Amino acid sequence: MEARSPSVLITGCGKGGIGHALALEFKAKGYTVITTLLPHESSTHLIECGILTFSADVTKDEDIEGLCKEVTKTTQGQLDVLVNNAGICYTMTAIDTDVREVKKMFDVNVFGPMRMVHHFHRLLVAARGKIVNIGSVGGIVPYMYGASYNATKAALHHWGNTLRVEMKPLGVNVVNIISGEVNTNILKRDQGRTLPAGSLYQPLEAEFSLHVDRSPNTTSPSEYAAAVVREIGKRQPRAWFWTGATTSFVRWGDMFLPRTFWDWLFTRWFNLDKLRGRG
Repeated sequence: MEARSPSVLITGCGKGGIGHALALEFKAKGYTVITTLLPHESSTHLIECGILTFSADVTKDEDIEGLCKEVTKTTQGQLDVLVNNAGICYTMTAIDTDVREVKKMFDVNVFGPMRMVHHFHRLLVAARGKIVNIGSVGGIVPYMYGASYNATKAALHHWGNTLRVEMKPLGVNVVNIISGEVNTNILKRDQGRTLPAGSLYQPLEAEFSLHVDRSPNTTSPSEYAAAVVREIGKRQPRAWFWTGATTSFVRWGDMFLPRTFWDWLFTRWFNLDKLRGRG
């Protein structure tokens, strides 16, 4: 009988993103790669590389149920790796937040992985597989203008921690990837966003605009993906794997420096002293 090649399912694999890079890297390592895209997204960049794609929205149970049936047939009822990568970003000050936008973000970034694990856990247990959650340093430190996004990643980290404990007796490893800034297109959704009229942060309008329209020149998606796939390929990957720009600084700074260090750093980095006397 021909040996079964390892399989990986990656959510959120739009062109130029982390999911796209991970798909290519896993493919190069001999995995059967299965990816998801939103219905409006092109799959050409994946199909031309021999990667299987399905249209699925992680916020819709019916999509995931259908996906699970297809993956079960493709992988003979076993899934070696599930990568919960699909995610969106919403940039805004905490006090100016539109809660409707935050609910959408939580539905993708937090409830999406929960839905995926709920539907795919039996395939993962059958393969004694691995669940990989793509987290962020934003879930560790109070990165300015990212209160809501940071909250989704902190929730994902802590959910993943408990999931790791619960799944270990079933033979499934759970890994939180703590990502630094990676040069992808995740910020495109926020480009052109402005502060609402009357915001107390109006003195920082120029700085805010520069922030949402920035193009990160940091870790490349391919470099990031190579590090992640290398770690996931280990028999016993680390529970938390830090990779990407700034992660070493954040990791050790959060461990050894006082909590208020980040207050001091971000106040200066984002020029928050311009707000003094506005209250």
